[in-house]
Amino acid sequence: MSTLLEKHIVELLQERNEKAISLLYENYGNTLYGVAHKVVRNDALAQDVVQESFVKIWKKSDTYDASKAKLFTWLFRITRNTAIDKLRSVNTKTDKEIQIDVSNVNTIGINSTKPDLIDVRENLERIEKKYQIVLDALFFKGMTQQEASDELNIPLGTVKSRLKIGLRELKKIYDPASFILLVTVSFF
Repeated sequence: MSTLLEKHIVELLQERNEKAISLLYENYGNTLYGVAHKVVRNDALAQDVVQESFVKIWKKSDTYDASKAKLFTWLFRITRNTAIDKLRSVNTKTDKEIQIDVSNVNTIGINSTKPDLIDVRENLERIEKKYQIVLDALFFKGMTQQEASDELNIPLGTVKSRLKIGLRELKKIYDPASFILLVTVSFF
């Protein structure tokens, strides 16, 4: 691809001109599909990944910096990361499917239900907002950590840290005895 065409596409992206997506698809679509397919190894999933990648590319077009990476490198990374996220998401959903023959849904008794855990959403409001946002995205909106990072526009490492700290804060609410023990142990 010529550098002039690449520059033109970048300019169109930064201007939020929809022609940029057409040019990207025309010039990079097949290659990005190949990148996605290599990761997910499934035609339909690879097509989904390319579509999601183009949405992310459009949304993040103002973050592209030509001094940090060539356009293709930037597109490649977005597509590859999206494919990895998609693969993880599909694997997680497959792992969590209910197996009717091994399910113990009918054997759960009233005594095994913990009423104090039903109010998670309300107790979520008792922790700092930055942790609330991450926990809400991950547990109530069903996002992956990468999706939460993209959606909330915070680094993936920060999402992971806030998840860990947020869960620890919720644990203090639900199990104050373990918190007291934790505090006692950490002082000695």
